[in-house]
Amino acid sequence: MDSSCNVKTNVAKTKASSSDIHLVIVESPTKAKTIKKFLPKNFIVQASVGHVRDLPQSAADIPKSVKDEEWSKLGVNVEKDFEPLYVVPKGKTKVINELKQLLKEADTLYLATDEDREGESISWHLTELLKPKVPVKRMVFHEITATAIKRALEETREIDSRLVRAQETRRILDRLVGYTISPLIWKKIAFGLSAGRVQSAALRMIVDRERERIAFRKAIYWDLAAELKKGKEPFDAKLTVVGGKKVAASRDFDETTGKLLDGRDVLLLSEGEAKKLEAKLKGASWKVASIEEKPVSSRPSAPFITSTLQQEGNRKLGLSSRETMRLAQSLYEEGLITYMRTDSPSLSKEALEAARSCVSTRFGKEYLPDSPRVYTSKDKAAQEAHEAIRPAGSEFVHPDQTGLSSKAKELYELIWMRTVASQMVDAQKKSVSVKIEAEDCVFNASGSTIIFPGYLRAYVEGSDDPSAALQDRETILPAMKVGDSVDLSKLESLEHETQPPARFTEASIVRELEKAGIGRPSTYASIIATLVDRDYVRKNGNALVPTYTGMAVTQLMVRHFSDLVDSKFTSQMEKSLDEIAEGKREWLPYLKEFYSGKQGLKQQVDEREKKIDPTESRTLDLPHLKGVEVKIGRYGAYVIQAGKKDNEEVHATIPEDISPADLSADKLQEILELAAEGPKPIGKDPKTGGNIYCLSGRFGPYVQLGEITEEQPKPRRASVPKGVDPRTVTVEQAVTWLALPRELGLHPETKVPILANNGRFGPYVQMGTDYRSLKKEDDVYTIGLERALELINTPKVGRSTAKVLKELGKHPDDEKPLQVLEGKFGPYVKHKSVSASIPKETKPEDVTLEMALALLKERAGQKKGKGKKKG
Repeated sequence: MDSSCNVKTNVAKTKASSSDIHLVIVESPTKAKTIKKFLPKNFIVQASVGHVRDLPQSAADIPKSVKDEEWSKLGVNVEKDFEPLYVVPKGKTKVINELKQLLKEADTLYLATDEDREGESISWHLTELLKPKVPVKRMVFHEITATAIKRALEETREIDSRLVRAQETRRILDRLVGYTISPLIWKKIAFGLSAGRVQSAALRMIVDRERERIAFRKAIYWDLAAELKKGKEPFDAKLTVVGGKKVAASRDFDETTGKLLDGRDVLLLSEGEAKKLEAKLKGASWKVASIEEKPVSSRPSAPFITSTLQQEGNRKLGLSSRETMRLAQSLYEEGLITYMRTDSPSLSKEALEAARSCVSTRFGKEYLPDSPRVYTSKDKAAQEAHEAIRPAGSEFVHPDQTGLSSKAKELYELIWMRTVASQMVDAQKKSVSVKIEAEDCVFNASGSTIIFPGYLRAYVEGSDDPSAALQDRETILPAMKVGDSVDLSKLESLEHETQPPARFTEASIVRELEKAGIGRPSTYASIIATLVDRDYVRKNGNALVPTYTGMAVTQLMVRHFSDLVDSKFTSQMEKSLDEIAEGKREWLPYLKEFYSGKQGLKQQVDEREKKIDPTESRTLDLPHLKGVEVKIGRYGAYVIQAGKKDNEEVHATIPEDISPADLSADKLQEILELAAEGPKPIGKDPKTGGNIYCLSGRFGPYVQLGEITEEQPKPRRASVPKGVDPRTVTVEQAVTWLALPRELGLHPETKVPILANNGRFGPYVQMGTDYRSLKKEDDVYTIGLERALELINTPKVGRSTAKVLKELGKHPDDEKPLQVLEGKFGPYVKHKSVSASIPKETKPEDVTLEMALALLKERAGQKKGKGKKKG
């Protein structure tokens, strides 16, 4: 970026002429359609469809003029003041040409991209590419309403060079880290792996938590629980003191030893002691020793910012961060909410009035505080957008009146309720703590009563039903006074186990990233998505579990590039980038010091590359496993153990669904025994007479019918269901599992077979390349065609399914169906992760199986070539 970044926008004080033609450029077609409703007919609104220029993504993108330059692999000329090499992404030339054509007819160009750094950057790139000769005006708004668009037209400004520079510096920094470290990881661990400025620090958090679980040692302790009655009213109490000494609880134990923490003067009850105490107290008299009551009030949470929206979207709606942001983007572009990438919780005067109006109308004036509640950001650098995520406009549209459905409506309702609740009065409660004595023991009973629900009537964090949540928050104790006797209904001794540190969920990792100052609101979703997409992290229910590959990458980074995965270092980088955006720091000296300095990234890589041992890098340090080595190979993790005969090593693949912390010595022995025995049939198939085997692979244990031969390179296989010990599998069980996939019939319209099968993520039905998971009530062995069609016809949440234009048959390599699909940029064919566009001169209906195979082969060769060039 050069001085041309300061594009003069000739800020207009007067309304645009009604006879002039004005071109307005936004990022997406949906946003264009919504904005168009608020503009006169002489305004043409067109979408750039995202970014129009970026750094090259592969060797094929690098212009021939600089291809031989060493720095071109980075896409940044580190020899010439870190000048970025910008290229137009594939498929964008047509869009650019259309914009240029429209600009020829226009008298003014309005750049209406998003108001954050990324949006500012897109506007600058547009001016660089379009080279407009007409006045250029930058219009910004944080909601798409008639009032906001009118104001934006009247208050246009210049492109903010500092925001553009900050975004460009961020992009260059990310590229330098990724493209300098990743090739080293390819050589030392496995090809195709990568590192990133922010993703590697986030991955370390998840890996560190897994290592905490590995180091965890369980402790067992006992206590007593009593069911008591005052009159006819029952209540519960828990043992807290025996003989003047507090009874040990989970907080009193060291997580790494399972023993009591030093200095904890508590009583650790054994099972025998607890049972003895139980027997003694059953005949005791029980009396109220003390009652403590105190008022408690709680304030509503601030309106949503990006991070809190992602957290609640995950907790309440089960959405991933990526799904939450995709839905929020749609709501924003449809004019229903304000801009969704923000770290400011503040509300405008207009929004405050709208929220207070909702409170007064829907809940009553007693729920309305005397003055509006004002929220400010804790982060001084908060700048993405300058208002919280809230319903758009001066009157909030009620969720039932939006016309939305499914998850989109649920997310909007969440935003609506949170915003309204933020302007309601505090919740008032009464907390009661009662101590009850029985001989030398003290039991504690706790109660809580809601005096006035306040904001809880509208919104309870982590709950999707405020009314039900209010009932859950109340524990009402019977009326008692000191000295009263109470009756014992039941007394039992209970065993407890301390629990390992909980794995991160998407909600908790976003909270942790925000707390550590890693990344920005616009990056949280992509950070998590990148870790999952690259198989560094997998999702087990809602938990984020590091894979063995993710553990290996972090292990290498911690040993050799610890700064890059240190949360404080990464946070400081974010602050430096903010300072560049604010004009408090110069970008070029910062980049030079980071990359080319004496302790710069290039120097570190050059010095350490030869010292890093690939064998050591591929071997995981898992201290809880003795006498074995866990290594990373081309197809995932495997274990090596010295054999009993002639010191012959036994190699066995570790199933991916066994996490590092859950890989116990017993589980490992089971895997090694199966591998050591080799393929040994468990019986014969009653129909074919072929051998049936139970084997273990990358995705866990499975049964197989027959052997691998030249005539049968891929024998029939089926996964062993979770919870079944592979060493006890019977022929009858195997035959049942091998009956899958079941063909249920043909789709009435497409005539494509509908199949039911078990997969890596559970049972599913399939039509061509379209898959749907079965519900809890469905059985993969009995589901019929009618129910399968019902599932297939249900849209996938948060994503659109590509329309099938033609069925071509099965791919000869794996017999997966091949189809011609309708895409954003035209028809294409796809096999696994390889997609190939159909030539423009070819109609989709004319595509043959042979033609599709040739296109895919050519495309796969291009991708392979690009990967090699990168190294």
